Amino acid sequence: MTGGRGMRGAGDDADAHDNHGGGNGSSHDGRDADQAEGPAEDPAKVKDTDAEAGPLGWVTGLPVVGPRLAPAVRWVLDSHPWRSYERMLRVHWTRLAAAITFTSFVALFPLLTVAAAIVAATIGDAQLHTLQTKLAEQVPGISGQLDLAALVNNAGTVGLIAGALLLLTGIGWVQSLRDCLRAVWELPDEETNFFVGKLRDGALLLGLGAVALVSVGCSTFASAAVDRAADAIGLPKGGAASLLLTAAGFCIAVLADFVMLAYVLTKLAGARPPRRALITASLIGAIGFELLKLLLSGYLRGVAARSMYGAFGTPIALLLWINFTAKLLVFCAAWTATYRPAARAAEPDPATAA
Repeated sequence: MTGGRGMRGAGDDADAHDNHGGGNGSSHDGRDADQAEGPAEDPAKVKDTDAEAGPLGWVTGLPVVGPRLAPAVRWVLDSHPWRSYERMLRVHWTRLAAAITFTSFVALFPLLTVAAAIVAATIGDAQLHTLQTKLAEQVPGISGQLDLAALVNNAGTVGLIAGALLLLTGIGWVQSLRDCLRAVWELPDEETNFFVGKLRDGALLLGLGAVALVSVGCSTFASAAVDRAADAIGLPKGGAASLLLTAAGFCIAVLADFVMLAYVLTKLAGARPPRRALITASLIGAIGFELLKLLLSGYLRGVAARSMYGAFGTPIALLLWINFTAKLLVFCAAWTATYRPAARAAEPDPATAA
């Protein structure tokens, strides 16, 4: 009996000790958990920390003016142009532009030769001169290298076989351009049948050529109509009315480039950007493309005409012009890929709101 009571007493003491220790352990664990979780962070402080840790954090770290510039830094980091720039950096946009430049340069002369031979064989001498002038405006530095009159005289040599072989070069260009645009969208490579892919790229190339011909044709017709109207009215060159007509011709050219860019950013990329983003990106690209032609055409012609460059003058000029155009195209693709609707942009971050 005494041993039983002793055993029960020892058991009770052990249970009490276990319960006491368990209670202390639970309480200790609870305190550790509370200390680990800590107090909730202020969303404003989280945004300030993000702004300070971002690529423009050195601005907010400036004495006196740094805290005052923090809201502006946060606005810049959340803006659409900055998101586009970050996407371009993440996908190595200079490499993509270099790839587009190389493939475009390789495919440029064969495609222009076939297209010019087909068009030149079906038009007269007056239209041939107009085409040569318009081609020089669209592709600076190439007018002296592409003799359309010689193509008319030898149009028979550019037959179906030569056209089919040169078409393969254009198909390769379309494939390379599509891969670069999909890389900007961070989309995986498409896995399609070899022959199906070539047929699709050929159809895209023909569609792009048709859009380009219609756009350039409309631009040429509108520009000629503006010039004829100015001559008929007798407007002096250099006057205000003449400048307005020149601006009208510029707007027509921008509209033609807008149509081509909208086709490239949707059909070639295989993406479906929001309509507003597509319109904005195409408009930015069209205006930028025309400004590049205005700013660089004279410089490129000067570079191509310098004897110190020799036979490399025109290729260097074309490579420079194509590279700037390719970088502009990559920016337009990044703009469409990083667009956020206004309602979505206004919503707070779930992690911050929690």
